[in-house]
Amino acid sequence: MSLKLGVPSKGRLMEKTFDWFAKRGLTLARTGSDREYAAAIDGIEGMELVLLSAGEIPRELAAGRIHLGVTGTDLVQEKLPLWEQQLEEVQPMGFGHADLILAVPQCWIDVDTLDDLDAVAASFRQAHGHRLRIATKYHRLVREFLTVSGVADYQLVDSQGATEGTVKNETAEMVADITSTGETLRANHLKLLADGLVLKSQATLWRSRVASYSEKDREVLKALTSLIHD
Repeated sequence: MSLKLGVPSKGRLMEKTFDWFAKRGLTLARTGSDREYAAAIDGIEGMELVLLSAGEIPRELAAGRIHLGVTGTDLVQEKLPLWEQQLEEVQPMGFGHADLILAVPQCWIDVDTLDDLDAVAASFRQAHGHRLRIATKYHRLVREFLTVSGVADYQLVDSQGATEGTVKNETAEMVADITSTGETLRANHLKLLADGLVLKSQATLWRSRVASYSEKDREVLKALTSLIHD
C-alpha cells in the first residue's frame, strides 16, 4: 500500500497544483489521455497519485480512502460538518483564492448590511406570501452564517449552474456564491453586502485523520512534510 494523494483532475486547479508540487521537487503528471484518470508522482518513494474532482476530495479524505488531498476550504467546510475531526490542514497553497459572499440586486439601494437584509426579508414575506429566495450551492455554510447573523425569513434554493443569473431569471431574489474578482456579480447587476463575507477560501493541502497509516506511510508523510515546508 502507498500513501495516496488526491488532486483535482482537470482545469486550472490541477495545473496550479502540479506547479506547486513541482516547485517543491515533486513531479505530478497524467499518464493517460484527458479522459483517463491515470497519474504518477516522481520525486518521493511510496506515494500514489489519485485524480478526482475537487468536490469528491473532501469525502474521500473523510472516508479514509485517500491520505492527503488538495481542495478548497469552501468545499471541505460545506461538505463535512465535522471537518476538524476528520481532516487536518497541512498547508494553504496560495492559489484558488475565492470568497463565499452574499449579494443582492444593485437596485436594492437601502440594503447594504445583514441588518438591512433581515428587515427586507421580513417585509418581503408579508408582501409576496413566500420567503425571500437565496440561490446557492453552499447550503450548510450559508444557513449557519445567516443563523449566527440573526437573519431568519429566507429560503435557500439550490443552484448548480450559473448562480449569478438566477436573479435575472427570477428564480431567486439574491445569491450566495463564490467570487474572486466580483466582475461576474457586477455584470449581473448584483452588489456584495458590506458584512456579507461568509468564508475566505483557497486551495489547501489536507491530511485525513481517519485513514490508516502504516509505519512506512508515516515515514513518507514526514519526508513529504519536510519537502513542502522547506
